[in-house]
Amino acid sequence: MKEECSGMDLADRALTAGELVDMKWKLGVAVSSDECKSLNSPFVTMTLRVADSSGKISTHTIEMTVTQFQHFSQQMKEMASRMEMV
Repeated sequence: MKEECSGMDLADRALTAGELVDMKWKLGVAVSSDECKSLNSPFVTMTLRVADSSGKISTHTIEMTVTQFQHFSQQMKEMASRMEMV
């Protein structure tokens, strides 16, 4: 994992920094590393494009475990559901 903080910490900061313009995700598998020859560890990489108040777009990349991504996805569904009630 590239990020020291959890995926949600970075996503929270990115989303409060402006308007979410685009979000993409992809699933990958880490096969091995210098320290471990047999990882076989799946991960999700998310790329968020966020526009600040002046319109400048910045890109934020988040890498998380599949479990973290499932939790993130569930929170997004709950947020969407609550927004529909407003």
